[in-house]
Amino acid sequence: MQADGLEKIGKDEAKQAAFEHSVCFLNVKYVSVDGAVWGNDYSVSDAINIEGLSHHFGNQQVLKDVSFSLAQGRQRALLGPNGAGKTTLFSILTCLLRVAEGRATVFGNDVARASGKALARIGVVFQKTTLDLDLSVSQNLAYHGAIQGMNPRRVRDRAEQELKRLQLWERRDDPVRNLNGGHRRRVEIARALLHEPDLLLLDEATAGLDLASRVSLQAYIRSLVQEQGLAVLWTTHLVEELEADEDVVLLRDGAVQAQGKLTDLVLAAGVSDAKDLLLGLSAPPGHP
Repeated sequence: MQADGLEKIGKDEAKQAAFEHSVCFLNVKYVSVDGAVWGNDYSVSDAINIEGLSHHFGNQQVLKDVSFSLAQGRQRALLGPNGAGKTTLFSILTCLLRVAEGRATVFGNDVARASGKALARIGVVFQKTTLDLDLSVSQNLAYHGAIQGMNPRRVRDRAEQELKRLQLWERRDDPVRNLNGGHRRRVEIARALLHEPDLLLLDEATAGLDLASRVSLQAYIRSLVQEQGLAVLWTTHLVEELEADEDVVLLRDGAVQAQGKLTDLVLAAGVSDAKDLLLGLSAPPGHP
């Protein structure tokens, strides 16, 4: 990659990219539909285990004793209204925020005490793009590979593999700013997977995309879970992206309200569908 391309990326952006495109797994309790803890069985094979995680911004508590897990080779949706604590949780998992109270591990690696080992196993895509628009697709991937300490030849091989899978190989030399929103998102997915992480974090990664792009990306991610054993924790506000048997964790005001299969939670809540379930999370306190 040309030196002038690297000079366009500031130190702060480089630091953020190093954190935002790595891997983590947490230590967790299990919560029943009514929110009561019913288990405490942790395993290194779990991608994420979170136990008693709390966080404050000043006097405001944004996470309240959060506990849940994600098994290796599984996919879970983290659902809740704006302000529920989803992005804060992702920031802790990617070490952008420190663990203030509780514990989080990634494949047994404590994110507070062994952040390097945890991050090495994570790929992440945030809602807001972190691509350098003035660099080409290949240059963006090469820069990420350098941050991950990958051999340049390995970077080229992996970039070719992912870009071909995502049907972007022919656009590899194009500046990212010339790509549409869906293609930019595909580049971010390719970048997140470049170092072959075991865990993928997706924070509203499909927001703003057209229907065809959303369907295509969702199908690709689900295929990675099924075929390669990737663990995925993702967030969305789009009910239509959820499958009936989706494994979900419901957050409200920073606390886990329930977790389990979406169909089971809909039945337990006595509502007609997933849309009503999520609307219930947005209701004012004291309302059902």
